[in-house]
Amino acid sequence: MTLPISVFIITRNEQARIGKTIEAVRGWVTEVIVVDSGSIDDTVSIAKALGAKTFHHDWAGYGAQKRFAEDQCSCNWWFNVDADEVVTAQLRSELESLFRDGDPAPCAFKIRIPYVYPGEETPRRWFQDYNVERLYHRSVGRYRDHPVYDRVVLEEGVRVRQLTAPLAHFAVLDWSSMMAKANANSGSNIEKLALKPIWQLKLRLLFGFPLNFIRNYVFRAHILGGSKGFIFALNTAYTRTMRIAKALELKQNRDAR
Repeated sequence: MTLPISVFIITRNEQARIGKTIEAVRGWVTEVIVVDSGSIDDTVSIAKALGAKTFHHDWAGYGAQKRFAEDQCSCNWWFNVDADEVVTAQLRSELESLFRDGDPAPCAFKIRIPYVYPGEETPRRWFQDYNVERLYHRSVGRYRDHPVYDRVVLEEGVRVRQLTAPLAHFAVLDWSSMMAKANANSGSNIEKLALKPIWQLKLRLLFGFPLNFIRNYVFRAHILGGSKGFIFALNTAYTRTMRIAKALELKQNRDAR
């Protein structure tokens, strides 16, 4: 059973993960679209070898890349999967059941996207990570053009349904790469943050770390991930704190001129 779904993926230097991502969906969706922004590794050749339709598009921000990818899709149903995510067997089964009697009425579906720790193959139990619209009919909305915070913007009154099976998120290959990624991500999109008053930034710097740690460790249930869950929550709080620190540094340097 081939589902009338276009899966689209944006990539850059993802040779370590793109193969697993595509293999999890090929053969049972109509097409896999890969939009690459200039990989210098084997990302594109791997994608082509696995039957994906590949396109080049210079990096224009997360939202713009995904909007370009949407424009390459031929199906009415669009399913965005990031290059570090893998459709689980449970999610595939749920989608096949969903389309067994024909296309659902146009709507959007939320999918839970739990992190998978380095060295693990499945998410922790009772995860409470991201739950966002990823599968949607082309008539009900599309990604907004934002450089960092990409999300699907839906037409007013569109029905949003919830899928139960997860989309596994292999965001971290190992703890060393997680630290490098944290440093890179903490420097993104700080221009707008640096416009805030210094007292606000200092207040967020003081309380941001413990609050972010508690949110991830307790409320997003990384406490159930053992020592790896503790490290993950710690690193996430560190990333957010360093973003505030870099914005504060930028503002202070500007004010000193």
